[in-house]
Amino acid sequence: MQRKLLFSLTKKDFETQTFRAGGPGGQYQNKVETAVRIIHPASGAVGESREQRTQLANRKIAFRRLVETPKFKTWHRLKVAEMLMGKTIEQIVNELMDPKNIKIEVKDDKGKWIEG
Repeated sequence: MQRKLLFSLTKKDFETQTFRAGGPGGQYQNKVETAVRIIHPASGAVGESREQRTQLANRKIAFRRLVETPKFKTWHRLKVAEMLMGKTIEQIVNELMDPKNIKIEVKDDKGKWIEG
């Protein structure tokens, strides 16, 4: 099966913040902004790393942590479904919630389920 690129993300899709890591690790860690936080505003997912001595190493770890979050994975699945089906998630949900697709049952006086 051949893969097809549905969409791509660029640096513009993420917000990157750098800050001093603080804590144990000595003077270098307390004076240099090596810690990195990456935010994906569309999904609300956040990845952060402060344990490495270089900003580049922390950036890689933070990005990996971001894409492994449940928020980002859910956003990604929804985006792929939207691209493949040609409909937004809202449209799909509205179609599924159409009264013809919903079965309502209630319990009668004897405790049996009946269509309501």
